[in-house]
Amino acid sequence: MKLFVSLVAILAILCGHSIAAETRPNIILLMGDDHGWEETGYNGHPHVKTPVLDEIAATGLRFHHFYAAHPSCSPTRASFLTGRHPNRMGTFAPGWSFRPEEITIAHILNKAGYRCGHFGKWHVGAVKKESPVSPGAMGFHEWVSHDNFFELNPSLSRNGGPPEVFKGESSEIVVHEAMRFIDGTKKEGQPFFTVVWFGSPHEPYSGLPADLALYDNLPAKYAKKVSLTSNETGGPTTRPQGEVLRERYAEITAMDRAIGQLRKHLAATGLRQDTLLFYCGDNGTSADAALGVPHRGVKGQVYEGGTLVPGLIEWPARIPKPRTSTIRASTSDLLPTLSTLVGQPLPNRPLDGVDLTAALDGKMTERPNPLFFWEFNTGSLARSKPEPWIDPELQKGTTPLVKLMSGKATRDFTNFRHPAITDDDYLGPRAIIDGRYKLVIHEPKSGEAKRELFDLHGDPAEKANLLAQQPAVAQQLQTRLTEWQQSVLRSLTGADYKK
Repeated sequence: MKLFVSLVAILAILCGHSIAAETRPNIILLMGDDHGWEETGYNGHPHVKTPVLDEIAATGLRFHHFYAAHPSCSPTRASFLTGRHPNRMGTFAPGWSFRPEEITIAHILNKAGYRCGHFGKWHVGAVKKESPVSPGAMGFHEWVSHDNFFELNPSLSRNGGPPEVFKGESSEIVVHEAMRFIDGTKKEGQPFFTVVWFGSPHEPYSGLPADLALYDNLPAKYAKKVSLTSNETGGPTTRPQGEVLRERYAEITAMDRAIGQLRKHLAATGLRQDTLLFYCGDNGTSADAALGVPHRGVKGQVYEGGTLVPGLIEWPARIPKPRTSTIRASTSDLLPTLSTLVGQPLPNRPLDGVDLTAALDGKMTERPNPLFFWEFNTGSLARSKPEPWIDPELQKGTTPLVKLMSGKATRDFTNFRHPAITDDDYLGPRAIIDGRYKLVIHEPKSGEAKRELFDLHGDPAEKANLLAQQPAVAQQLQTRLTEWQQSVLRSLTGADYKK
């Protein structure tokens, strides 16, 4: 009898594992580079054509208020992977890596039996094999990636090897590499976790003739000169905005088409029904392309225009009917949400994201915790000459790109030890959104800090500063913001890794 009971128990456990394996969704996370909220057809853009994203918005789950955790790319990517604000790990700005001690979504999904692949832009450290923060070191089994952004005919590193030139349109290239990975994983009978981070539409811009032709007749009013990178020299140049927008919109349309190719492939291989496909941008629209509506600010600013991005989920098995959510969600929410979906515990350290699984079913009506934004004041840090967190040789990039920096076509990364916290470490543009209110704080070059309070329900364009009318609300938000900064700075010292 005891033997029979034991066998039944073992069978129950095995069946439980089998059921769990069968119900785990495949997961694809896509992200555009510098793709702001307004640059989609479904959000009412007057020119750009995004038929595939529009279809996902019309049939899946559309987050009307989805935020990049930071107004620039490397920091947002760190939040995307870890569920934590990038300042916790010293990823302060573009070109600052994260740290090897961080726990990523790929680490977690590894434990749940997923095969993990990364394709496209990395930009949270060097992609070469020996880097301690390469995709391979941070949980991905395969990667075809670039240290930074890329244009037509990109140079990419396969699994950390020397860069290879891939001929063609860059969004299509990384999607085809992702499809190859998905097909291989399917043959092995494993669920897949696939991250595709496009190089588009980041400047310098380029496009295929057919895509450029779609935007030949943009209004003549876009005549002002804007600054960007020259495709010919790799250095800075100025050009009429209309020419720049034509090329940028061509890149967005090409990226949109590549996403469509991926969706068709999932359908053709019988994978679409139970694959969670997600898309967002990594920060708001860059200054060269921003049209100034409907939100205030651009990439690099903590106003809505710097952090609001498209946010879409398609998962027919779980989201059979279209729905729009007004919950304010963030790239930091991906790790806790996916951890719940695959039944894995959260990392034992402070997280800034929240679990959005209830939102998938329309059962979440408001965010339980505030959203925080903070551009760290790196000026004082640079002057103090701190000790590198990672050997600088291991932080050197290998994959070239058009845009030169200090004469180099490759990018290096940095991250520093930060054992002691000073008052200056609390500075830098920052904001908190709690419910309907948003507090923004800046330090000007001289004088006291500038504070602005906005009611995002009635004033999403952040035009009316309510500080004088609502001083108590502003003070409450500022206190909450400072308390959160204290937690972040404790993480910055490395305290979270000592548990």
